[in-house]
Amino acid sequence: MIKRLPNLFANNRRWAHTTEKTRPDFFKTLAQQQTPEYLWIGCSDSRVPANEIVGLMPGELFVHRNVANLVVHSDMNCLSVIQYAIDVLKVRHIIVCGHYGCGGVIASLEDERHGLIDNWLRHIKDIHASHQAELKRYKDKRALTDRLCELNVVWQVYNVCNTTVVQDAWARRQAVTVHGWIYGIDNGLLRDLDVNVANRADYRRVFKDERKPVPRQK
Repeated sequence: MIKRLPNLFANNRRWAHTTEKTRPDFFKTLAQQQTPEYLWIGCSDSRVPANEIVGLMPGELFVHRNVANLVVHSDMNCLSVIQYAIDVLKVRHIIVCGHYGCGGVIASLEDERHGLIDNWLRHIKDIHASHQAELKRYKDKRALTDRLCELNVVWQVYNVCNTTVVQDAWARRQAVTVHGWIYGIDNGLLRDLDVNVANRADYRRVFKDERKPVPRQK
């Protein structure tokens, strides 16, 4: 017998009723257009609900999520989202948000096979290899993982900035700022990693060494 998940439909009806009650005509207005100011590129982890942790309603945040919040230059899905967000929706901010305790980052540090996803996690392994001198100083696994989660975010900001879509937007002086944040699942708080890039001048300031584009820890 097919399970139709009636509990989720019940939850949906309650949510729709509550939303309409507190914000009359919300859905009618929402159906007319989509005008978010922000694009969120985050992890698929179910513990990181993008809209909720920044207190935004549907329609206010355009979202792309994948395992370990990666921006890969051969990933047409991610690149299409970025292109649509900038060229059509005219978002002004792109937020790359990772989180501490990321399962993808943890898996990338393990020597065992995980299946198909190992090909995806290869990108994080490359980041680890690029920062061996720094990361080998971390003897505590939790501290090592946390720092690699941060480094991963910074590298993905770097990758976003180097997409042709963002480069073209800056060239025509379209206002687009790329941010790197990280989220603490254990306390619900966001942290700005101080990699905020609004133009090519910012890019050169933040990423002085493109072989290792990471600012010092504060």
